[in-house]
Amino acid sequence: MTTTNVTSTHPTVFLLVGIPGLEHLHIWISIPFCFAYSLALLGNCTLLVIIRFDTALHEPMYIFLAMLAIIDLVISNSTLPKMLAIFWFGDREINYYACLVQLFFLHSFSIMESAVLLAMAFDRYVAICRPLHYTTVLTGTLITRIGMAAVARAVALMTPLLALVRRFHFCRGPVIAHCYCEHMAVVRLACGDTRFNNIYGIAMAMFVVVLDLLFVILSYIFILRAVLQLASQEARYKAFGTCVSHIGAILSTYTPVVISSVMHRVAHRAAPHVHILLGIFYMLFPPMINPIIYGVKTKQIRDHVLSLFRRKEV
Repeated sequence: MTTTNVTSTHPTVFLLVGIPGLEHLHIWISIPFCFAYSLALLGNCTLLVIIRFDTALHEPMYIFLAMLAIIDLVISNSTLPKMLAIFWFGDREINYYACLVQLFFLHSFSIMESAVLLAMAFDRYVAICRPLHYTTVLTGTLITRIGMAAVARAVALMTPLLALVRRFHFCRGPVIAHCYCEHMAVVRLACGDTRFNNIYGIAMAMFVVVLDLLFVILSYIFILRAVLQLASQEARYKAFGTCVSHIGAILSTYTPVVISSVMHRVAHRAAPHVHILLGIFYMLFPPMINPIIYGVKTKQIRDHVLSLFRRKEV
């Protein structure tokens, strides 16, 4: 089979290696990935169904949670099925344009996830620091605008990156040393000067992660100050309790990012599969753990899930 198009500067297909150096363990590695993927699908779909049909959950916090669940489903489904096909069936080929679409969806929806977590921090800030204005501030119109702004920012940041990738001539073969189309893994196959791609990719990640995380921390500084001013310990505990799920989601999302970033710098000589496994962990862990965090800490969601089990027992 020919992997290059005579009239094109790019391959018609790329070949995804999987996890370089661990090809002989692909079947075993696929077991925890498949389990995590199944949990992510089940958990996020359950969240969406509960929020959709329980009118008591049609509040800003749960609408943002539904957005987060949709984003996590898109991130999981854009990469995991192909990854499992590589591990199970050796199906390494991916069409050039399908690869670009996967790259775009993966990175753009990760940017959207960060924006939604920031919006959820704003929701908790208003609920605790401005409770009397909560319903007038977080209106349906504002929530819609926040969602549109999150999408617009992701598209605006990713479109130039995608255009930069498309302009390259791929003269180093079609083999991507990764199990999905990650930006830098694709760029490494390109000829010519790729420094601008490297700089833009790093600058974009720093802009999104640092700026969003800075505003999240700022929101929680105001929240902490407001909570400590409450008269009773019970009121303080209740106010903090409403933030626990969101803090858990923030930690599940940003902790793998920080670990991966640190590893790239302090362990740059580590085997490639170490960085790839960290990347997969960053991509798969939040979609798997977020529904569990919110299911355990949110009474309405927990009651719905428990009621499903009780019906099965009856």
